Amino acid sequence: MKNRIKIERAILDLTQDDLAKRIGVSRQTINSIEKGRYVPSTVLSLKLSELFKKPVNEFFFLEETD
Repeated sequence: MKNRIKIERAILDLTQDDLAKRIGVSRQTINSIEKGRYVPSTVLSLKLSELFKKPVNEFFFLEETD
């Protein structure tokens, strides 16, 4: 699964640490999501959706291999 979390974070001028604190996870979790090493839970995805004020499918994308 691809994502554009880094871009959405930049639009809001948030560091990884800022974003992590706002949704209640560690900075390492944000880093892992951005690099595609960790697929977030539904709850975490919805928290990101609420923060970015966008539907989940605007910042997470399925790849052909998913």
